[in-house]
Amino acid sequence: MNKIIPAKRTQNIRHATRDVVPIAKEVEKSGKKVLYLNIGDPMVYDFRTPEHMWQAIFDNKKKAEGYTDSLGTAGARSAVAAYAKRMGAPNVSQEDVITFVGGSEAILYSMQALFNQGENCLIPNPGYSIFTGELSFLECEANEYYLDEENKWSPDVDHIEKKINPKTRAIVVINPNNPTGAVYSKSSLQKIIDVAGANDLLVYADETYDQLLFDKEKFVSMASIAKDVPVISLGSISKNYLAPGFRGGWIYRHDPQNVLSDYFEAVKKFSRLRLSTVAPVQYAMEAALNGPQGHIKETVAKLEKRRDFTYKRLNEIEGLSCVKPKGAFYAYPKLEFELKSDREFVIELLKETGVLVVYGEGFGQKPGTHHFRVVFLPPEQTLAEAYDKIEKFIKQKYLK
Repeated sequence: MNKIIPAKRTQNIRHATRDVVPIAKEVEKSGKKVLYLNIGDPMVYDFRTPEHMWQAIFDNKKKAEGYTDSLGTAGARSAVAAYAKRMGAPNVSQEDVITFVGGSEAILYSMQALFNQGENCLIPNPGYSIFTGELSFLECEANEYYLDEENKWSPDVDHIEKKINPKTRAIVVINPNNPTGAVYSKSSLQKIIDVAGANDLLVYADETYDQLLFDKEKFVSMASIAKDVPVISLGSISKNYLAPGFRGGWIYRHDPQNVLSDYFEAVKKFSRLRLSTVAPVQYAMEAALNGPQGHIKETVAKLEKRRDFTYKRLNEIEGLSCVKPKGAFYAYPKLEFELKSDREFVIELLKETGVLVVYGEGFGQKPGTHHFRVVFLPPEQTLAEAYDKIEKFIKQKYLK
């Protein structure tokens, strides 16, 4: 039998966060300890899912044994709508919400319902690789716009305007940003909305980390300020509610001029193809959004200390500079010495020291610059060990 050949559309799909893990496993097999600073999973470290979310699953076992509505249970969708209103989004009802198997599936289905082959979407550079991977699968272009490292990684709106062309359908905004940890100002977001409105673009607002803010930063949801521009807001319980393994995500629409009706129905069609959401998680989502929120304050306080340590320590390392993250749990330091590629740097670092970070090429960066992403979820002792090893590696390998 001849070898089975995969579809051409799969050839350029990459996920940098995951692609480095097989190499790390080989390093572990050799007997070397690996410090995992690559993936945004709080549960690997000293965080736990709030107990009332588990209790909601146990309390609804009978209801969760069968199929659910393919768009999500009424309780979960109503909880998301109430959450949207708390975030300032006006006129969001249960009918404006669809739930998914995690925020990643929400991204995939919502993009599949919009893009035709050869079209393009404005994507932040640096940004999250699931967006670019899905566009590659759809045989569309990731039309990248720069975030300005010299201006706290804020979106370069002038660059956004220059990148728009007749095949541009939408713009993705990730706020707080993965991988930089930037939190965007209201004025920056308003400028993007104005550009989207002037060019008939749909806005995808990935607001997954909207509760994880430092230094008393204020989060502004795009739907709350987009008076006449359509917005699809994406969120999940994975990060804010410390439940990435539950796989509970959603989108909600802000559609002041009713231009999304056909599109939103198309997203529903994809949702119906999978028959059902994950039933137990629907009750956990409802409990998360409607229930006690005390864990968020505790989580942010813990993360802020680790952010402070990370920011200080990375900037102490000769050859690195790092913009201070204001949200999420990532830092994106720049490598300020000569090297061929940051992917090569990351793999060498892993093999020689056991420290696993993610190379900047996987998220995007301006030509001629090199970065890597650090997750500062681990306790300070682990972070200190990792940063000491990074410092020693750079000094010995690149700064002789």
